[in-house]
Amino acid sequence: MSAFAQKLIPSLWFEKDGEEAANFYVSLLPNSRIETLIHAPADFPGGRAGQVLTVEVTLAGQRYTILNGGPYFKLSEAFSIQIMCDDQAEVDRLSAALSAVPEAEQCGWVKDRWGLSWQIVPRRMIELMTEGDAAQKQRVFDAMMQMKTLDIAGLEAAAKG
Repeated sequence: MSAFAQKLIPSLWFEKDGEEAANFYVSLLPNSRIETLIHAPADFPGGRAGQVLTVEVTLAGQRYTILNGGPYFKLSEAFSIQIMCDDQAEVDRLSAALSAVPEAEQCGWVKDRWGLSWQIVPRRMIELMTEGDAAQKQRVFDAMMQMKTLDIAGLEAAAKG
């Protein structure tokens, strides 16, 4: 994909470890790759000439820019990346790999070691929340609210009542 083929490209602000984070994310998600590293041509607030300034990365087919912008802004739960998972093995693998702040885990949300929040969501949960009657949806929702890592079997059991 051309660097500018995607019209909207989310940009993530990292203090200084954007390249390390990008390589880690690429190792976890199929259809992912580092596209371009842009090195700073001069010193900048939070960095020196020659350091990686931005990483253009594709994660699961979606383009992102990671900016090594210095300590001025922090990632927060106000922005998260949702990963739709096909089975429990994928949910468990990604949750274990990305979760670095166990106290931040709830309802499938995890926070990685750089402070980026991820929502690890089984596709089956979306089906259970959009099909059936209101009582089923409430049971699934209530079960989800009690989970850290989302458990497909537990959500299905809740759907059945």
